[in-house]
This record gives sequence, structure tokens and C-alpha cells, in this order.
Amino acid sequence: MVTVSVPATSANLGAGFDSCGIALSLYNTASFAEMDGISITSADGSFVPQGPGNLIYHTAQEVYRLCDKPFKGLSIVQTNPIPMARGLGSSSACIAAGILGANALLQNPLSADEVLTLATQMEGHPDNVAPALRGGFVVSAFDEGKVFALQKSIADSIVFAAFIPNFKLLTEKARAVLPQQVPYKDAVYNLSRAALLATAFCTERYDFLSVATKDSLHQQYRLPLIAGGDAVFALCKTLGAIGTFISGAGPTILAVVPAEHAAFFTQAEAALAQDARLSAFTLHRFTADNIGATVRV
Repeated sequence: MVTVSVPATSANLGAGFDSCGIALSLYNTASFAEMDGISITSADGSFVPQGPGNLIYHTAQEVYRLCDKPFKGLSIVQTNPIPMARGLGSSSACIAAGILGANALLQNPLSADEVLTLATQMEGHPDNVAPALRGGFVVSAFDEGKVFALQKSIADSIVFAAFIPNFKLLTEKARAVLPQQVPYKDAVYNLSRAALLATAFCTERYDFLSVATKDSLHQQYRLPLIAGGDAVFALCKTLGAIGTFISGAGPTILAVVPAEHAAFFTQAEAALAQDARLSAFTLHRFTADNIGATVRV
């Protein structure tokens, strides 16, 4: 039996579109055992596809194929607290789990770099899978079939407030609203802030995140798809968040908060209960996960 735990992730972080991501303290787990046939069950009552189209199962089967190993089937038991289609890396968590589970069952023929590259190929970009696998804050680029990724652990002086709505937003829909071309000034605006974002995390100058998480490439187009999103941004600014951004493609909105600022959460909870514009959102407090996915045999 092999058990894999994979953290939730938040990608983009405002300016770092398709390149920056962080790992959060919310985890999916999957336990694997080889068998003849297929058995997929949920340990926490959440819905999981039980056929060969299950993303974890399909991913694991692909690892066997790429490693030229015979595949007869798998028993998989999943626990899935990471909500689906909410911008918290649920699909990346499944892909990472499938690759790591199959790799462990096969006695680890794939290196860590090969695991990351395969996960990126399957996901399409590395901004979620890289922090899911490596933990912490990760900047990554996919170039000529190889992923280049650098990780920095996140200090415990900051925590993350996730405003998760009760509705989904599919990545395909969120990408469809993005323009094919952007003004030169918008590209420069993001380039400077993405560089500042990476430097702020790497030097632990989190006070710069109020500027570094600003964006002109995707958030202004996606925010209208998130009912109440404007109100969440306004609330976070009022309550003293260091930075606020759409998590991944949305609809979750993530705020960076000083760990000592406990009042942020009590005041935000009160606002969610009192303001009708915020009624679709629930508030969750996460810390950074600096380890990434783990495998237990």
C-alpha cells in the first residue's frame, strides 16, 4: 500500500500569471494498491469518479505506460477536502497524486525532476503542480519540454485567508474571457510586479505584496465572473490584508495576512454574515505548506 498526500495550491498570486504559486495547508490523500481491475472509493464521502476516467487512476495508468510496465489495475481510496473548480489546485493535486503513487508502486523509476515535468505536461502549465510537489513559494517556467522551478519556503509570519464561494468556476470558462492581445503598457506593468513578487517572497519582504500582487493581465477580466468578488477585495483592503488576489482561475479569493493580525479573521467572519454581497463565501485560514507532496509506503 502506498499513500500520497498533496497540498492545495494557489497560482498566479496576482502578477505571476501561469508562473508563480504557493502550497497551502489543505491536503488530498490517495492510497494505492495494485490489483486486477479497478476499485475507486472515497474515504470522506466526497464524489469521485469510479471509472477509468478518474484523473488519479488515468494519471497512474499513464505512468505505467510511459515506464513500459504492465498495468492490470489499481485500488485507490481518496480523501478530497480540496474543493473542485474553486481555484485551489484540485486537478493538480490529483495529477501529482497519480504520478507519485504509481512511481512509488514501480519502485521510483522517475526522478523528482521527471515527475515535475510529466505533471506539467499533463496539467498544461507548472504554476500549480510545482508548488504541489515542492511546497512553499515556487516560480517555474516550461521551456523546450523541461520545467525550471525554484522554491522558497514561506515564513510563519504570514497566513492566508481563503474566501471560498459556494459556486464553481471552470478553468476553461475563466481562460475564455482573457484577451488574445494586451497593451504593451499592461505587459510592462505585470513584468515589474512579477519580478517584485518573486523578490518579495525570496527576501521575506511581505510588506511589498500589496503592490506585487497587482495585475493587469487576467484579474480584471475574471473578476466579473465571481459574484461578490469586488466586495471581497474591498473588505480585505479595509481589514488590513497585505495583498489580495484571485486564486488561480478563481473563484476563490486569497488574502495574505500578518499572522499576528488575528482580528482580521473575526472581523471578516462578521462581515460575511452581515453583508448580502458576501453571503456566498466562507472563510478559511491556511498556513503555507513548505514540504509539498509526501509519499508513505
